[in-house]
Amino acid sequence: MKNARHQQILLLIRQYDIETQEELADLLNKTGFTVTQATVSRDIRQLQLQKVHTENGRQKYVQSAEGNIDLSLRYKRVLKDAYVSMDISGNIIVLRTISGMAMAAAAALDSLDWREVLGCIAGDDTIMCILRSPEDGESFINKVNELLR
Repeated sequence: MKNARHQQILLLIRQYDIETQEELADLLNKTGFTVTQATVSRDIRQLQLQKVHTENGRQKYVQSAEGNIDLSLRYKRVLKDAYVSMDISGNIIVLRTISGMAMAAAAALDSLDWREVLGCIAGDDTIMCILRSPEDGESFINKVNELLR
């Protein structure tokens, strides 16, 4: 859902001169995405959108040059750099990271918006991912291993 919303945001900012988060939220709601201003704010940050001046003296959101890099590549890089090991117990996955990297890796996992993951909790070097069911463990492990390749 988030990936589809991000794609819609990128389409909208190319199509319209959107000056505020509220304008963007209204357009997203009109196109079938139910969002709040807080969600739009987070999306803008994750997509690294910037405001630029237009010819008429107003401002609009644009995608920064750095924002053109595929977000999944960034997440993959964070996980690759942080990952130490992974283990499973029922519907809980415990990932070990190098010291200080668990929060960044957990944020990357959350941002991937995988159906199997209800959420992640991170400490300094450990992430606990809660899956929807024990049956989702194999799928999750396969996806993580694919990212690490």
